Amino acid sequence: MKPALATYGAALRQAASGEATPVDLLAPGGLSVVQMDAAHWCSDRRPGDESLLDTCTGSTLDVGCGPGRLVIALAQRGVPALGIDISGEAVAQAQHRGAAVRLCDVFSEVPDEGWWAHVLLADGNIGIGGDPAALLRRCARLLRPRGTLVAELGSPGSGTWRRPVRMRHNGKDSAPFWWAAVAAEDLCQVAEQAALEIVAQWTAAGRWFARLST
Repeated sequence: MKPALATYGAALRQAASGEATPVDLLAPGGLSVVQMDAAHWCSDRRPGDESLLDTCTGSTLDVGCGPGRLVIALAQRGVPALGIDISGEAVAQAQHRGAAVRLCDVFSEVPDEGWWAHVLLADGNIGIGGDPAALLRRCARLLRPRGTLVAELGSPGSGTWRRPVRMRHNGKDSAPFWWAAVAAEDLCQVAEQAALEIVAQWTAAGRWFARLST
């Protein structure tokens, strides 16, 4: 099996050509728990993005930025923004598109820690590391006082879970890695574990979002 980053990188390369690129996350036993199209990450906009971006009025860090569509959109609005991602392919594509990005793990040293007005966790990235409460606590430490964390959630009823998964692309599976999901109705418990307050929750274009603060 390929490492997950290699599988993810292959999906991004296919998606960058403009093709639909189905990607599945598989639970142990082979059940698909998340179905995605990597082409959405390589597009200029996804439906609902504007609602997400409207919450970012100051310096913004996009965690798990992928090919950089949100970083580019924020820069076009005049908002200082930086993306971080652990995928070399994602960073290369983002930089090629003109996005300000760094190859960086959110759980390691992050540029300008404590300076960011907003931290974004979009496109399912609340699952990074497989422990949403730990991820939210880490992201909160990246914020300046009175900063906000903006996260995309699963739709109500979609389920909250954390488990090892494999990524399937073009019929090939990656090695297992930890991932998670948080359904909208379960955010309160996760936020409490992270010592964060939910400021707002809303939906746009069939997507669900929340703004949290310390």
